[in-house]
Amino acid sequence: MPKKSFDLRVYEAVSQILFGQVATYGQIADLIGAYGCARQGGWSLRRLTLSLKIPWHRVINAKGRISMTINRHDTDWIQGDLLKHKGIVLAMNEK
Repeated sequence: MPKKSFDLRVYEAVSQILFGQVATYGQIADLIGAYGCARQGGWSLRRLTLSLKIPWHRVINAKGRISMTINRHDTDWIQGDLLKHKGIVLAMNEK
């Protein structure tokens, strides 16, 4: 059986985050056995299209905030809105 790609392992782990809960990028990396690869997990999620059913918006940074960066093309604000809609209000982490 071929080994699953890093991205696929990230997507599967993120899909397990329950409604109303969040996880950090580091927790996702640890969960898939990729300790220290939180940033790579973030890049995996960045490659997703917004129409997919993976709850990417439930992943936050180690400070418990939504990471703000110009490279996200406003998905940081979308993430905040999606979490608020589900009753989770987090601060935005300005860079």
